[in-house]
Parts: sequence; C-alpha cells; structure tokens
Amino acid sequence: MKYRIAGWSGTGFLVAGFWALFAIASFPSASERMRDVWTLISLTCPVAMAGTHYPISLYEALAANTATYALVGLIVELLRYRLHHAK
Repeated sequence: MKYRIAGWSGTGFLVAGFWALFAIASFPSASERMRDVWTLISLTCPVAMAGTHYPISLYEALAANTATYALVGLIVELLRYRLHHAK
C-alpha cells in the first residue's frame, strides 16, 4: 500500500511540474492560455487557487501538490483496503 501512496504523491509532483512547464512554455501569452485551462488547473493542482491570493514559489507548489495527492491517495487506498477486506 505504501508504494501506491508513493505513486499518488509522485503523480502530484509530476502534475504540478507539468503545469509549471506549461506556464513557462507559453509565457508571452500565458494569461490567455491559463485563462482557458484554469478549471483544469484548479482541479489537478489545488494549491494554484491559493496562488491567486498569495505568492507561492514553484517549490512550495510542488511540495503542496505532492502532499495533497499523497493525502488523497492515502484516503483512497484505505477505503479500497476496507472495501476489499469487507467481502
């Protein structure tokens, strides 16, 4: 189970890294492109919503998204474990 949770947290790190690279790659017109995909960014990287009100560095966003995905992974895996053993 700990490898699955590590997989969840790794996925959170990669998702935040992808959005950071996307923002860097589309820098001159970033505001227009980010506006188009803001809903998807908010769903996959929830710390981005806090970034609209407070300055968040890239490292903080990566760490926060990794921790968020690890927490979600822990909840999902515990529910999965309980449902599997309840049968």
